[in-house]
This record gives sequence, structure tokens and C-alpha cells, in this order.
Amino acid sequence: MPEPLGFALVGCGMIARFHAKAIQEIPGARVAALVSRTAESASHLLKDTQLPPCPVFHSVEDAVRAPGVGAVIITTPSGAHREPALVAAAAGKHVVVEKPLEITGPRCQAIIDACDRAGVKLCTIFPSRFGDANNALKAAVEAGKFGRLTLGETTCKWWRTQKYYDEGGWKGTQALDGGGALMNQAIHNVDLLLWMMGDATHVSGFTATLAHERIEVEDTAVAVIRFKSGALGVIQATTSVHPGYPKTIAVHGDRGSAVIEQDDVLRWDFEPATPDDAQVKERFAAKVGSTGAGLGGNLREVPPTKTGGAADPKAISHEGHRRQLADFVAAVHENRAPRVDGREGKRAVDVICAIYESARTGRTVELK
Repeated sequence: MPEPLGFALVGCGMIARFHAKAIQEIPGARVAALVSRTAESASHLLKDTQLPPCPVFHSVEDAVRAPGVGAVIITTPSGAHREPALVAAAAGKHVVVEKPLEITGPRCQAIIDACDRAGVKLCTIFPSRFGDANNALKAAVEAGKFGRLTLGETTCKWWRTQKYYDEGGWKGTQALDGGGALMNQAIHNVDLLLWMMGDATHVSGFTATLAHERIEVEDTAVAVIRFKSGALGVIQATTSVHPGYPKTIAVHGDRGSAVIEQDDVLRWDFEPATPDDAQVKERFAAKVGSTGAGLGGNLREVPPTKTGGAADPKAISHEGHRRQLADFVAAVHENRAPRVDGREGKRAVDVICAIYESARTGRTVELK
């Protein structure tokens, strides 16, 4: 049995709690160190997650030298991912980075290159890829059930209060958030859309700040995409829609269509239909907390904890993180690439940055 992989958590904010809880449920993994600017933040994290005591450092440089640290998880503000990642890679430590990998393509590439040079594993956190319904959708795409793909759609109609931005410090800033509803919240949706539909060639978009003050980034965005296959796509991303609704992903083709809301299947229609299709409908219908629109369901009240962070970022399960980090631990032990590596993480950032460029210039942007 290999030694447990020891992780140093770099940053002790809200998202670090998801990682700490997830790691405690993964055989062969443990939290070996924390990196925090303040002892108070580290103390709160230990208490909130009931982590066993571990050393606390003020710098990544010190943490990567600590006994038992084989990997780092970077949960700092989005625009502060590159520097600790480069330090960890140079020290020969495997690297996990919360989404987004970084806030520009070149900054993402710097992390990828550093990990390649050091021969260490690199993972970008996209837990939505590990959801059961999303994996059923991906399997249907790969099996060719949709025929020719024609249209992909995704929505992230979320709500964040003004207090969310005012208390966040770095949230809503261009330097550290890198963008708003697209880069921070809907990047999961963008990643899923690319995972299902393939690479994009052209994007055109609009962004606006409509429901919040004192932020430098958008709270509302729409975009259209052309994929390499010729299919088209639509993205809606907001933190301006009260009260906030579960995110959706839809794939359409000339032989079938499917719509997923959170981890519920709302539509699953193929020609010809198979017994497997009926099983998918039965397994995923109204599993997590859909609005009931689809599969003959009745509209119903949805508890806030079932909307996947649509109105409260703390109301997200850590199960997706657990599954993804378990895959990363296995990738290290098996010396293989993790399911979502750095290059996968960069794809979504490149598309989002292209949407921002389109919104700024008023032109369609071609992706290289």
C-alpha cells in the first residue's frame, strides 16, 4: 500500500473547506500542511472541517519543504494561482489548481509549462465533470446517439448579493477575479459545453454590469459559439438573476436531444429510443432538485441547498471535489494523466477571454 499523498492547502478561504472535507474521505490522501496569511484563517479552517492538527506556514516556499508534502492544492484568488503553482512545480510537487487555472491564457500556459518541465501532475478543478448525469450525457455524445451535433446550450442564471462582492475583498476585481459571472461562476458551464461539443473556433459576446455596484467585472454575459464540428452554441452567465436557478447544459443533434439541470435529466429524447434511455430517465429524473420542467414533472419549490450554489456559494456539495481529487491521487500512484489536466483547464479560460475580447471590441473573435 503506497504512502498517503500529503497535500498542502495553499489558501484557507471558503473553497479550501471543500478540498479539506473531500480529502478526509479519500483513502490514500491526507492534508499535510496549510498555507495561510493569518493564523486565524487556518485555525477556522481546522475547526470548521475537523481536520487533524497539521503545520501551518505563511509561505508556499516553506510548505513544499515540509515532511510529507507531495502535492499542493491552490485555492488562492483566481489571479494569484500562477506564482504558488510555479513554486510547487519547481520543488517537484504535484499541483492541483482550483478553477480557473489562471485568468489569462499565457498565465495558464506558464503553469502548464512549469509542471511539464518538472515532470509533475497538474489538475484543474472542474467537479461538474464528475457528476453522474453529466457523465451519462458525455457517454451518449461519444456513442453517437445525437447523430450530427447541431446545437449546444448552457445557462448559469445565478444570484449573488452586493454583500457577496463587498465582503469578498478580491471578488469583482479585474486583477484577482479576472472577470465576473463568466470567469468565476459559469466557467464550469463553459468547460462542460466544450467537453460535450468539442473545441470552439469563433465566439461573439456581450457583457454588462446590471445588478451590482463597485465591481470591475460583468454580472451578466451572453455569447454565441461556433464549434470545429460546425455546430453552434449559446452561453448565458449571470450573477444578476434573482433568486438564482440551477445551472443547465443541453446537447442537441439531428437524432436526439438531452437537457440536464444540475444533476437532473429534464429531457432525454433519442430516435431510436433504447431501454438504456428509459433507465437514464428513471435514474436521474428529479434527483437533485430540478424545477420539474421536463419528463412530465410538476413545478415545485426547490430548497436553496438543492440549487447547487445558485444563490449561495456555500450550498455546493463537496462530492464532486472528492471524486476529482480521488482521480488525481490515483493518477499520481498510477503515473497517468488526471482526467482534467492543465490543458483542459486552459481551454475554458481561452474561450472566456475571447468572449471578453469580443464584448470589448464588438467583433467576432477567432480562436487559434
